[in-house]
Order: sequence, then structure tokens, then C-alpha cells
Amino acid sequence: MKLSHIVAALGGELRGEDRDIDRLASMEEAGAGQITFLANPKYRSQLDSTAAGAVIVKPALEDAASKVGRSLILAADPYLYFARVATLLNPPPAAVPGIHPRAVVGEGSVVAASTEVREMVSIGRHVTIGERCIIHPGVVIGDNVSIGDDALIYPNVSLYHGCRLGNRVILHAGAVIGADGFGLAWNTDRWFKIPQTGVVVIGDDVEVGANTTIDRGALKDTIIGEGVKLDNQIQLAHNVQVGAHTAMAGCAAVAGSTKIGARCTIGGAARIIGHLDIADGTHVGAGTLISKSIRQADAYTAVYPMATHKEWLANAAHLRHLGELVTRVKQLEKALQQAQDNKDSQP
Repeated sequence: MKLSHIVAALGGELRGEDRDIDRLASMEEAGAGQITFLANPKYRSQLDSTAAGAVIVKPALEDAASKVGRSLILAADPYLYFARVATLLNPPPAAVPGIHPRAVVGEGSVVAASTEVREMVSIGRHVTIGERCIIHPGVVIGDNVSIGDDALIYPNVSLYHGCRLGNRVILHAGAVIGADGFGLAWNTDRWFKIPQTGVVVIGDDVEVGANTTIDRGALKDTIIGEGVKLDNQIQLAHNVQVGAHTAMAGCAAVAGSTKIGARCTIGGAARIIGHLDIADGTHVGAGTLISKSIRQADAYTAVYPMATHKEWLANAAHLRHLGELVTRVKQLEKALQQAQDNKDSQP
């Protein structure tokens, strides 16, 4: 694809030769027929050594990036521009309409004629699937599920009964949507299972990573807002609500009935306990434990720096005596204050 076609489609300004580009590559690996980008200033030194035929840079770096035989695309946000170029060069697959003979479609289900249902898919009763969807092999869709237009569902996804998906939803392999929440009541000497009567409602343009699990609501629904992006192996418990355009990295876990606001970022392996409220625009660092509601948007991190095992044991020993240390400090502060008061009272 010519650089001029990219600029015509995505904007930006072309500098230098209008060359053909076959793919994107990193600055270290790119060759004459490839395009790369510079978004992080710490990689600026690689501009001199990269063999890329074209580079996406901010306008302020035009002079630094210029080199004989190299073309530039000037863009305000090179990383976002790179993402759009990647989509342009690698368009999503188009559905091949039809239901494979080895797929099973239950009574009363309606599948749009433009949708592709591949082999070994099981669709329950009274399911509705919209236009231009692609349902990969091994997907199991329960009764009364509703799926919007242009959904892409990868192999071995399980959609439990009653769940509702919006338009352009992507579910990666192994995701489980609508399994029972962990609802139990103690009955003298054993657990009594509480029926989970809600569903999972997923908004438009949501992407759910591989092996991520989203539990159905206990009474109310579990709700995933539009544009939410969930990485692999995330656990969202029953009645969780995730606001629009929030992104969560792999292995994060959210306990039941917590409400996460819009435009939040949740780092990998972060843990959020149940029945909390997280403000819009909050950023939670990787590995952080959130144990109380966050009312004020900010960046929150609670991770100890890495140490050797010996150092960790020494620090842990100090922490065990932290309460005693606080008491001693308060006693010393009180004694010092009394001494100061006595001094001030003397003629």
C-alpha cells in the first residue's frame, strides 16, 4: 500500500517519497519496504540506525527523523496512528455467510443470513444472532442469548443462557460469559447454593480476552459498558459493573457487586474486593489490592519494591512490630510536648 493511500485514509502529512509499504515493523527490524513509528522518546536514538523506509513521528521530530531515502508521516499521536495503520494493513476477516452442516441450531433461534456459523457450534433455543457475525468452531451458546451485529466469537467460547451482547463484540478463545456467580449461604454444616438469576449484559465494541470469565448476576445483571477492553484470564464476579471504555490487564480480579467507573485502567493482577465504588478515570497499578472505595480519581499503587528473600524477611519482622513502634512514637511525642509545656510555663 502506498503511503499516500495511508495518509488519504487516516490523515497526517507525508514527507518524502510516496513509496509502497508492505507491513509494519519495529525500528530495530524494519527494512526499506516497511513502516515503523516513534512514540516513546527513550527510543529516539534508534532513528539514526533504523533501516525503515518510512517512519511515523510527531511534527516536532521531523528534522531529527529526516534521512536520505526515508519517508515520514507526521502525526500528532504516532502510537494511535500506528494502531490505525495496523488495522488498515490487516483488516478484520469478513464473514462467509452460512451455517455449517455440522453446526446445531436450536428451535426458535434466528441467525442472520449474512452471519457465518462454523462447524461444531452449538446454538441453543430462541437465540438471536445479528448480521455479519463470525462464530468459530466449538462455541456453545445457551438458550435465549442475544448477539448483536458484527460479533466475532473465537473457538470454545461458552455463552450461558440469557446473556446479551451488543454490536461488534469480540470474545477470544475459552472465554466464559454468564457462569454462576459464587453465591452461597452457610446451612449449619454445609453450603447452600443461591440461584444466580441475573445475566451478563455486554455493550457495543467490547473485547474480552482468552479464558476470561464474567459471572452472571445474582439478582441484578452483571454489566460491561461499551468500549470496555478486558485482557486474558480476568475474573469478574456476579453483579460487577464496569463503566464505558475502561481497560483491564491480564489476571485482574474483581469481587462481587463492585462498580468500576468509566475510562479507568486496571493493571495486571490487581485485586478489587467486593461492594466497592471506583471513581471514573481511576488508574490502578499492577498487583495492587483495592480494599476500600475510591471516590477521587487518581493513580493508586500498593506494591512493595522487589527485595532479596533475606531483606524481605527482615522487613517483615519490622512490620510485625509496627504497632509497638507507633505506640512508642506517640508516647515520645507526648513526653516532648509535656517537656515543652513545662519549659514554656517557667518564669
